[in-house]
Amino acid sequence: QLFQRGPRGYQLTAAGSAALHDVLDTARQRCPAVDLVLIDVPVQGDRAAPAIARTIASLDAHADRLGIDAILLTRGGGSVEDLWAFNDPDLAAAIHDCRVPLVGAIGHESDTTIAELVADHRAATPTQATVRLTPARAAIAQQLESLGRRRARAVEHRVELERRRVDAIARTSVIAAP
Repeated sequence: QLFQRGPRGYQLTAAGSAALHDVLDTARQRCPAVDLVLIDVPVQGDRAAPAIARTIASLDAHADRLGIDAILLTRGGGSVEDLWAFNDPDLAAAIHDCRVPLVGAIGHESDTTIAELVADHRAATPTQATVRLTPARAAIAQQLESLGRRRARAVEHRVELERRRVDAIARTSVIAAP
């Protein structure tokens, strides 16, 4: 099966690549609850651009069913020739047409490809892209704490309103002097 359900996003890169390991390590450190699903595609050579474009189109077409939140298109560094697939016009069109937010992180910080320029967001490195896509564990804990305090205040407010309502009913003549 090409697709596996993941609550956060799909990563397109080559299996076993340094970029993949950077992304997985960063995601695990930032928020272990985030699931990333790898889709192994060639990232250099003549077959790379058409394979990546088809995969992006397929992910986009099935986004609702799969619950895709984002796509990370990544590849580690290399020579200009190694990265050339990411300058393909058909790949650029597939990225442009993709409704799912797509982050491009191709090569090193100094490398820039057409795929990255067309993507919704460009990150200088796969690690930076992962930081953009995954929440920090501490930020989630802080948000949950804040939501808990807001919920407690809302419950206290509601209890106070209902107490006043009961007191008002108790003071009516029908209840006070039946």
